[in-house]
Amino acid sequence: MNIRKMLFIVIPSLFIVSNAVAFFIFQSGITVQKSYNVMLDRVLLYKQITGQTQDNLRALNVYLTDRSEISRNEFIHQRTELDLLRKSLSTQDTLPSTDLTVRSYRHMIDTFTEQEGNVMQALSRADSLAYAAFYEEAEQTAVFIQDEGHHLIDLELSYYQPFYRQILTHTKVMNYWGVAVFILNTLISVLFAYWISLGITRPIKQLTKTAQQISDGNLQAPSPQMSQHHEFGILSKAFERMQDNLQELIEKEKESLEKDRLVKALELEVLQNQMNPHFLFNSLNVLSKLALLEGAEKTSDLTVTMSNLLRYNLRKLDRPVTLKDEVEHAKEYFTIQQARFRDRIQFITDIDERGLGVLVPTLTLQPLLENGFVHGMEGMEEGAEIKLMITCGPGEVQVSISDNGIGMSEEVRQSLLHFESEPTVAQHKGQSTGLGTRNVFRRLELFYGKKDLIDIYSEPGRGTTVLIRLPVAEKEGEDVPLIDRR
Repeated sequence: MNIRKMLFIVIPSLFIVSNAVAFFIFQSGITVQKSYNVMLDRVLLYKQITGQTQDNLRALNVYLTDRSEISRNEFIHQRTELDLLRKSLSTQDTLPSTDLTVRSYRHMIDTFTEQEGNVMQALSRADSLAYAAFYEEAEQTAVFIQDEGHHLIDLELSYYQPFYRQILTHTKVMNYWGVAVFILNTLISVLFAYWISLGITRPIKQLTKTAQQISDGNLQAPSPQMSQHHEFGILSKAFERMQDNLQELIEKEKESLEKDRLVKALELEVLQNQMNPHFLFNSLNVLSKLALLEGAEKTSDLTVTMSNLLRYNLRKLDRPVTLKDEVEHAKEYFTIQQARFRDRIQFITDIDERGLGVLVPTLTLQPLLENGFVHGMEGMEEGAEIKLMITCGPGEVQVSISDNGIGMSEEVRQSLLHFESEPTVAQHKGQSTGLGTRNVFRRLELFYGKKDLIDIYSEPGRGTTVLIRLPVAEKEGEDVPLIDRR
């Protein structure tokens, strides 16, 4: 039996038993209360009638003494109250043993009321003391009413005394049953709670122990064996499958990480081996000084620019730089190209300086500019333009490099975007640094650990625009190697 069925059976059973006992006790209390209310209503009515009779007699006595209009009204009011009580007595149910007594009691009240009326009639006669005899009779009748009321109260108590004893005995038994059921329910609830908690905590402890062993690196830890009809049995089976899947995923992840590490190391090694030799940098320094000594200042400045360009190219590729450094390097590269093409080409920049602090791989912009010169604009005699634009967007910095050159076909564009595959179109060699556009795209993907960072918009004869979306994140240390940025 699973936990859900146990809860559905035991808890409603305890609830039904407890409510049944409570219902019987409640009904017993209602019966006692109803009987008590009926008796108490009749007893209170007898007491009220007795008291009202005395009040009527006193009001009549006051009127006989001062015979004022106020005392007469008070007497009439008291008499009206007694008539109302007489009517209430007529509507009350009576006990079989007191039926005759109650009838006699009602006749006494009627006699008392009639005697009071005789007293009031005697006051209007010439004989001023004629009312005295009637008042004395009314006074005696009031005493009889009081005695008869006490007698009726005694009869009521005598009649209900055995009945109340029976009810009290029944109530006492029900109270015992209530206590017994409460104790039994408490014991069953405690035992059931212990049983349920043991059935829950024991499998949880076993699963927790297995999970702790796995977290400590023991992926071969045995899963707890439980019944498949129990919820925890299903959970244990799922836990065992998760263990197997975790081991399989870890093995696959190890293989993938090792493959990525080797590929990235090889790519970096290849990219670094493509750099020009250091002796060119030293030779350019000598040429710059010689040109300066001979008075060729423009030649000297151009040689210094070329020297700076080579110095930047010879730095380690596994160290990121800021976008600002890349922009400065791109400007120096354009200076050299402008010395070659002169007025045939124009370099336009539109840069949002807020985005210059983002980190990028070394030599990101120059190969793209170089590609524009070599493949897009070299054959143009005049009016060539290359535009570098940097804008800040939500969560990213966009770098756009566009030209108005010959453009490219859709085949070439798709080949550059799908840089994981081998190039289908041959690239020019000899005039570039050796870092092609595909290498730039690949290094950006490795650097940021994300895909879909590059878009290329181009048509034959309509120029080319390369759009790079650089994710904005917290700046990382420049000594972090590229292969660790994931």
